[in-house]
Amino acid sequence: MTKIFKFEVPGAAVPQGRPRLTTIGGYARAYDPPKCKAYKEFVRECAIAQCRPDLNNLYLGAVEIKVTEYRAIPKSWSKVRQLKALNGVIKPIIKPDTDNILKIIKDALNGVMWKDDAQVVHDDITKVYDAEPRVTVEVEYL
Repeated sequence: MTKIFKFEVPGAAVPQGRPRLTTIGGYARAYDPPKCKAYKEFVRECAIAQCRPDLNNLYLGAVEIKVTEYRAIPKSWSKVRQLKALNGVIKPIIKPDTDNILKIIKDALNGVMWKDDAQVVHDDITKVYDAEPRVTVEVEYL
């Protein structure tokens, strides 16, 4: 039996940044940049509010995830170019990289939609232009 959850994260996606390092008591410690940490929490809140997963009984099986990042069309573009972008003729081949977007989404859903993102057996991510920036996520329990 498969179960599918869908939710949307409003606003522009924040890519997973490089871990920051500090030393405490002579030991190195890695931590997330503050912007990434805040975005992960926002993704978690969106998933919990829209999907209502059972946080006390996390799913332990195989998972598939599909992510679509909708990027804002630059206002400086001509109307013709904006229309081409909306129709999918022009693709967003600019940063952030899709793997960094997928990474932050999968990390954010640890402990919410599954126990660990190692359970993800298949993932798919797409970047497209749209009038309103957002990220849509579809999680399927296999």
